[in-house]
Amino acid sequence: MLLSRPDVGLYLPPMIWGTQYDYTRDAVLLVFASHAYDNADYIRDYETFRAALDAAR
Repeated sequence: MLLSRPDVGLYLPPMIWGTQYDYTRDAVLLVFASHAYDNADYIRDYETFRAALDAAR
């Protein structure tokens, strides 16, 4: 999805693999989260993510 307007956002529910890239020089990324950031909470490897997703089903 291309977010090209300042009045449009995107909601990513839990267990959705998301990648942000190709920002313009004036771009802003704003994140609202239910908890403070903890690096240990994030899966950085897609295969590990898929295994966790399968286990959650």
